[in-house]
Amino acid sequence: MIFQSIEYLLFLVCVLALYYWLPRRGQNVVIIAASYVFYGWVHQWYLILIGITTLFDWGCAIGMEDSKTQARKKAFFYTSIGVNLAILGVFKYFGFFVENVSAVLTSMGLMTSPWLIKIALPAGISFFTFQSVSYAVDVYQGKVKACRSIIDYATFVSFFPQLVAGPIERAGHMLPQYSQERVIHLHDIRSGIVLLLWGLFQKVVIADSSALIADKVFSLGDPSFPLLWGGVIAFGVQIYADFSGYTDMARGSARLLGIELCANFNHPYLSQSPGEFWRRWHMSLSTWFRDYVYIPLGGSRNGEGTMKRNLVVTFFLSGLWHGASWNYVIWGFYHGVLVAFWPQLAKRVPILADKGGALGAIFRVVLTYVLMHLGWLMFREHSVAMLMSDLALNPFSAPAAEWRMGGALALEALQYGLPLILFLPLLQRWNLLIKAGDERLQSWRWTLAQAAAAAICLYGIVSLRCEVGSDFIYFQF
Repeated sequence: MIFQSIEYLLFLVCVLALYYWLPRRGQNVVIIAASYVFYGWVHQWYLILIGITTLFDWGCAIGMEDSKTQARKKAFFYTSIGVNLAILGVFKYFGFFVENVSAVLTSMGLMTSPWLIKIALPAGISFFTFQSVSYAVDVYQGKVKACRSIIDYATFVSFFPQLVAGPIERAGHMLPQYSQERVIHLHDIRSGIVLLLWGLFQKVVIADSSALIADKVFSLGDPSFPLLWGGVIAFGVQIYADFSGYTDMARGSARLLGIELCANFNHPYLSQSPGEFWRRWHMSLSTWFRDYVYIPLGGSRNGEGTMKRNLVVTFFLSGLWHGASWNYVIWGFYHGVLVAFWPQLAKRVPILADKGGALGAIFRVVLTYVLMHLGWLMFREHSVAMLMSDLALNPFSAPAAEWRMGGALALEALQYGLPLILFLPLLQRWNLLIKAGDERLQSWRWTLAQAAAAAICLYGIVSLRCEVGSDFIYFQF
């Protein structure tokens, strides 16, 4: 089931109607049942996988906490981590491994057998696997208590708004919300509806419209330099609006249920360095890799050289997390090098540091935007051969007509993304008020502003939505 469908709207209304009539324990049962319906809507066999991993990790966590010896505790811990990573490895990387081994053997003149088949990738497996891994680590380290209620833990693993594409939540943030009574205020319902509509607007108006441009350009066999970069800019708008839209719809749906999910984006295209970009983009994944990969590797504790190595390794693994394809590996390595060596470069080029006033800040924003979109080219172009061809394009060999067409495509895509900027002040103000629990959220002025925002989004969804829809990009991860 997808968020931008009539089926989801009817599903959510039915879930809410039942949910509001029940006490907390009954509400959690409704969430689990709804989550399993949501996840198994198309492929029912997905439910077997998530059900087994839920029971297994719940039992291992209790085993860790009840262990009398450190050896027994470690055995439960490594078993839980090993099983989760093995499941992720088999479903996500087995086909990639087989294809590359087959290619190597073929290049050596050895015969390969076609007996190996591709394994279907369950939607969202990376997200709920990483969430389960973080839970096991946190229980092992004593940061959270093992959840004794299978109902509460199953709710944590399968919570349908964020099950398929995040944000990747932590047990310390979510389990207390599932284990206590939910008090749902009127302003939570209002803000949840606005978030839901704003996320839907981002998806069906901004992301899907930009996708038409990006898909057309990337389907060309031999695009010119300006056409290619018109498509890359369109993809930059698409992936931001697509993933941000999903996150806002997830947060809005959860808020209607009295559950608060973490923010996942903080206007990343305003970043002034690659490191800042990754503190603003897909923040739940960035902090996950920081806490469970970068810091355990040693972080910055053992000198600058080790820190750079740890950053590159972390981003390399992040690229591999995104998919079993060489373009994601290259993309991760590229960002690792950028983040690791940017501070050193900024020492040599003062304008890359906090110099130059407003003009310097604008220069850094534009430069970071360009560098991130070079990364989006690596992310979007799945063929390594085609990626190499794209990077070898000569901008001076394109005729003026191609430049005009490429510029028009880029401007059209940026025009689609304009609402992301226009809504920026309102969203910033709104987030600050919610974080502070400000009483002005209940005032008639703020209620009127929310109603106006909802009406604008609804009008845009009805009148401006792209006729050619597409799945959320991050469903494939």
